[in-house]
Amino acid sequence: MARVRLSVAERRGELLRAAIEQIEQRGVAAVRIADVASALGVSNALVLYHFSTKEKLVAAAFARAAEDDLAHLRRLLGRRTTARRRLRGAVRWYAPTGPAKGWRLWIEGWAVSLREPALREVARDLDRAWKAALAEVVAEGVAAGEFTCPDPAATALRLTALLDGLAVQLTSYGGTVSRARAQEWVEEALARELGLAGAAVEARQG
Repeated sequence: MARVRLSVAERRGELLRAAIEQIEQRGVAAVRIADVASALGVSNALVLYHFSTKEKLVAAAFARAAEDDLAHLRRLLGRRTTARRRLRGAVRWYAPTGPAKGWRLWIEGWAVSLREPALREVARDLDRAWKAALAEVVAEGVAAGEFTCPDPAATALRLTALLDGLAVQLTSYGGTVSRARAQEWVEEALARELGLAGAAVEARQG
């Protein structure tokens, strides 16, 4: 059966999705143009036509992954419900114990970004956008009287630092901490940052 002819944008999207999957499976260092081409049943030349080098393909793949993550975050934080529910939903999704995928991808990205300015810019922009979005919903919750927080920006930084650190422990050092304990720490940190009574936000509030 002949392949359906795709537009340039559709083809690039297909290649980027395949690249993200291959990076998650193999790691940035090991993945090759040939791996991406093979996954889609296309030629290496087609991949190189759209992305002239592996480095450009990898940078574009991380940028696409960042865009996808931010789009999902905005959907979670844009729901018509309390700031407390929106924030908890976002943190639960982002946490390494939640349904979000791609932690190996981002850990790989952090490592490679030390040497690749393009990836460093993508990772930095994603980090800033996450912190800004969380800080905004925290400020909304404070304004609505749902919880107390003297510095929403600092709260966002501490929460994301905890989640990123736990992701490394769970993804790279299996067995260091259980998923259940990590989730408990996330709940406790969220409750503490929001000035809520008790050690953790009650599950029924989510």
